[in-house]
Amino acid sequence: MFKKLSAEFLGTFWLVFGGCGSAVLAAAFPLLGIGFVGVSLAFGLTVVTMAYAVGHISGGHFNPAVTLGLFVGGRIPAKDVIPYIIVQVVGGIAAAAVLYLIASGQSDFDATESGFASNGYGEHSPGGFSLQSAIIIELVLSAFFLIVIFGVTDKNASIKFAPLAIGLALTLIHLISIPVTNTSVNPARSTGVAIFQGTWAIEQLWLFWLTPLIGGIIGGLIYRWLLQKNE
Repeated sequence: MFKKLSAEFLGTFWLVFGGCGSAVLAAAFPLLGIGFVGVSLAFGLTVVTMAYAVGHISGGHFNPAVTLGLFVGGRIPAKDVIPYIIVQVVGGIAAAAVLYLIASGQSDFDATESGFASNGYGEHSPGGFSLQSAIIIELVLSAFFLIVIFGVTDKNASIKFAPLAIGLALTLIHLISIPVTNTSVNPARSTGVAIFQGTWAIEQLWLFWLTPLIGGIIGGLIYRWLLQKNE
């Protein structure tokens, strides 16, 4: 279990540091900024790299919604759920702390003012989308993310390319939803940066726990009861 939890900590750290780091440090950099397409790719690449690196140790969840979805889908035991979620959140916070220290090297950096790659809705949505839009898109994308994960890791599937498919799915998710919520589908990712943003991101964090977890449960149940081949 210690090795599994260590792998989940490191994987979540890398996801938050790489994905949110690309948004905070590189997205809007003058002339060389990677934009939201680059940020989307960065999130996908973090999952691809760490899923190949440590997925064989812990399963490569790096996301409380994935862990809960895999549990209701019958893929992991109940005893793993809480420990996994705890270390994922700690990994996300640790990554945000390191990112904050780096970003603070700029004299005009302000985590509260910049948003620090936090997720939001209403006036804090990148595109000004409403609470209703945020709830729907986070639910739908979290559910489909779990369906993809279940499908590509099914024993009847070719699992060699599973990390690549999962990473591409996360890239697609970000391409769709960055304008709406800045893309969560991962409570650990949302929590880490929200702590350092410190104001509205904390107030809106409830949505980026509730909707990904419910979406993950829905995706897990859909695959288990509608798509999974029962022996």
